[in-house]
Amino acid sequence: MRIENEIKLAFKDVLIRPRRSTLRSRSEVSLECKYSFRHSDQTWQGVPIIAANMDTTGTFEMCKALSKHKMLTAIHKHYTVDEWKKFIKENPECLDYIAVSSGTSDNDFKKTVEIVDSCKVSTICLDIANGYSEHFADTIRRVRKQFPKITIMAGNVVTGDMTEELILAGADIIKVGIGPGSVCTTRKKAGVGYPQLSAVVECADAAHALGGKVISDGGCTNPGDMAKAFGAGADYVMAGGMFGKHLVIT
Repeated sequence: MRIENEIKLAFKDVLIRPRRSTLRSRSEVSLECKYSFRHSDQTWQGVPIIAANMDTTGTFEMCKALSKHKMLTAIHKHYTVDEWKKFIKENPECLDYIAVSSGTSDNDFKKTVEIVDSCKVSTICLDIANGYSEHFADTIRRVRKQFPKITIMAGNVVTGDMTEELILAGADIIKVGIGPGSVCTTRKKAGVGYPQLSAVVECADAAHALGGKVISDGGCTNPGDMAKAFGAGADYVMAGGMFGKHLVIT
């Protein structure tokens, strides 16, 4: 075992130091961003906040609510293909703000292909607990070969080296975070994880050098944590617990 002695930081360990601004009010701030992606060549514009693909937050109902504010929802894996078809037919305006979630099994791949082909979804979220598994990069290559023009989110990882590997395998956006989520037990059961702010800093540096993007996934308990994640270099912030606790957007 090698012990790393460098200081690693979580959101609770830092504050954003204020600086002089020409803005008169926070209401003058625009939260919209416009991104282009390394592999898919797509562009996306909106507010870069994502509802996590938990079964209680990654729902069609959440997508309908958040899409009105140009925010994304990563839909959980439990909806059927027919339910997807029905939702998209009734809510075509949500297509710019929705991602279909998938794992690494053959059944996951087959279902994802069917959803993308029938519903014209433009973003896939490849999601496993341990993005360091060798077969995960192979899954990304398989999905990229099937969908050369689809934007692929993939994760989760917490280090720059694996961020680079997944981008080179075909991912456009890397999900960063192992263990910081409010319902995640990885740190307790496996002893695996990394302080989230430092993970975002390191993964964002690696991703941006290759033209990739990163999502800070997990660990946010209030809007200030989201601001810290963006300050650390995140292009998107994904939250589950905050939406699961009935955060109201007005």
